[in-house]
Amino acid sequence: MGLPRRAGDAAELRKSLKPLLEKRRRARINESLKQLKGLILPLLGRESSRYSKLEKADILEMTVRFLQDQPASSCPRAAPTPPDSYREGYRACLERLTRVLPACRVLDPAVSARLLEHLRRRAAGATPDGGSAGDFCGPPLPSPPPAPMPSPPAPPCRPGLWRPW
Repeated sequence: MGLPRRAGDAAELRKSLKPLLEKRRRARINESLKQLKGLILPLLGRESSRYSKLEKADILEMTVRFLQDQPASSCPRAAPTPPDSYREGYRACLERLTRVLPACRVLDPAVSARLLEHLRRRAAGATPDGGSAGDFCGPPLPSPPPAPMPSPPAPPCRPGLWRPW
């Protein structure tokens, strides 16, 4: 069945397989570095054609620097509680709206400013159920109970790679 008959056969088999396994391991490393280079160069705003001959160490250093420059909140260590997550999402949307609304000029500037101010006040005490400590729009309207939704997957935090050794 191909099983070694003697201890010497097993040693010979290992000896002959070692170069093949090493070649595969190096090919995997090189392929991963090639993919990493293709991902990191656009994120850094650099042309791939200009950086066609980067050393492996350069690719890794660029990646490490890029990841170190990322804000700590982009890869949270612990999952935020639902109310915190709601507030963070509300504030993120408000920040985006603050940039986009004046630029698109869909609303009159005075109306746009009033809307943004109202949303900022709401963000100060926003809760997932729509109520707030200082509700500026009168009593909250009754809302149906929230339907249970599966929680979205957490953003990848790049856990350590699995290695067979």
